[in-house]
Amino acid sequence: QVQLVESGGGLVQPGGSLRLSCAATGSIFSIYTMGWYRQAPGKQREWVATVTASGVTNFADSVKGRFTIPRDNAKDTVYLQMNNLKPEDTAVYYCNAPRPPYTLGSDRSYWGQGTQVTVSS
Repeated sequence: QVQLVESGGGLVQPGGSLRLSCAATGSIFSIYTMGWYRQAPGKQREWVATVTASGVTNFADSVKGRFTIPRDNAKDTVYLQMNNLKPEDTAVYYCNAPRPPYTLGSDRSYWGQGTQVTVSS
């Protein structure tokens, strides 16, 4: 029984930064790998980043070197720190967790409602 709630989106100029938060309810947060995905209108959903329960991270090539994914298990929260934002980063960003037997990224895994990020001058 996990719920994910994203916050922190908004409008930023190119080169700016945003920090997204994903707050999870439920007692199993600390054992889950958590992920961030994004989707722009007319495009496929795209994987952005993951962080394991022990803090191991991976990033899509499109955001590598610009984004980080801090995790605070004590607060049941995962973040997406986005730096040097580009217009092509504009999308709705979704927090994601596995829902066994469904793996991370599955339509039937746990998803937040999404938060809009717009990068524009």
